[in-house]
Amino acid sequence: MIPAERRDYIYRYVHERNIVPINELAQELDVSHMTVRRDIQQLEAEGKVVSVSGGVRLNDAVKQELAYSEKASIHHNSKVAIGLAAAELVEDGQVIYLDAGTTTFEVARGIARKANLTVVTNDFTIAHYLMQYPQLTLFHTGGLVDVRNRSCVGQAAAALLASLNLDLAFISSSSWDLERGMSTPTENKVMVKQALLKVARRRILVSDSSKYGKYGMFRICPLQALTDIISDGGLAGETAEQLRGQGLQVRLVE
Repeated sequence: MIPAERRDYIYRYVHERNIVPINELAQELDVSHMTVRRDIQQLEAEGKVVSVSGGVRLNDAVKQELAYSEKASIHHNSKVAIGLAAAELVEDGQVIYLDAGTTTFEVARGIARKANLTVVTNDFTIAHYLMQYPQLTLFHTGGLVDVRNRSCVGQAAAALLASLNLDLAFISSSSWDLERGMSTPTENKVMVKQALLKVARRRILVSDSSKYGKYGMFRICPLQALTDIISDGGLAGETAEQLRGQGLQVRLVE
């Protein structure tokens, strides 16, 4: 690998495991410890990771999300379980929104065979997948194309959502916690998610526990603006109880 490819690989690898020893990275990449340390220094300068004794961990401050294709395989089993649990909330005949993301794609797979649903999404992968189910009525928001995340963002997407009434909105997030709420490193995503919060009767965050405790530069909303959170068992029980104490319905899947 050239250095840029190697650093991308390290960033994905740390995303999967959160904390990784330098020895493990050197062995995985078949390079010297010094090479790994130089790569980590560069990633740290970019604000993506933080050095710890003998290793490296993700920075709690999310500077950049992984591309869609890179996210798809990370925490995949948790995403499938979250998607199935989310699909149980959907009733035939409802109008639902599926936010862009690899976890919401698993929700799409779970609801695909339900009857007479109207599905709105800003995600091209979800729209393409659901086109094969003719019993669904499908809307795409349109808007500014975010190629990296295969979705639409910005004012045009938000304007379409503001004109709708939704029964359920399944919302994705790369970073959320009780103190800083739901946030993103990408400004153009903020208005889309905030539009959702105003028009959806039930607002459901679907996100695996690795995203908890992270935060992006742009604040979307406090978690109390949501009605439900579906995550996995990696979320601490104490945290789940604190969330329930804020009036949220919390379900943790295995």
